[in-house]
Amino acid sequence: MRSRLGINDYEFSRTHWAVKDVDLFRFMLTELRGSRRHPRIFQLPETATLVNDQLSVMMPFANSALVLAAIQRAAGSAGMRCDRADDIWDHQTVMEDVVALIDRSAIVVCDCTGRNANVFYEIGLAHAWGKEVILITQNQADIPFDLAHLRYLHYHPNNEGLATLEAQLLARIRTLRGG
Repeated sequence: MRSRLGINDYEFSRTHWAVKDVDLFRFMLTELRGSRRHPRIFQLPETATLVNDQLSVMMPFANSALVLAAIQRAAGSAGMRCDRADDIWDHQTVMEDVVALIDRSAIVVCDCTGRNANVFYEIGLAHAWGKEVILITQNQADIPFDLAHLRYLHYHPNNEGLATLEAQLLARIRTLRGG
């Protein structure tokens, strides 16, 4: 914990002012949530395992590979790793892999196209755990009422639309990462 806050031994024995490059709210949210989360369906580590350069993609497995490629290019341009749960096999069940991926991700991109129930479940997990969530969709009608107040990126699944999606995602990722 002390290394994540940028505190060394000297600072525990001296009174002084120090400015740290740490988001204290996000730190407290991720560190203190362990005492409140005890799901019955899947297992979570007691403390968050945030990886600052991890971006995850939640989309229907059958969704276009071209959409995923555009998201991966945007993430790569921002210096982030981009994974989708079906690319990972760390646990016995897909749900465990999905949960672990969301848990360690700094940013979660969710494609609401087609109103996939799994994607909406994953959006709920990401929101509950304080993750930065970027919603994308091909159709405004696919954004349900409970999420309609949030901003989202609308895209067309053609070359021009995917290039625009990539540029908009890159800009949003850079904003979320503070640069």
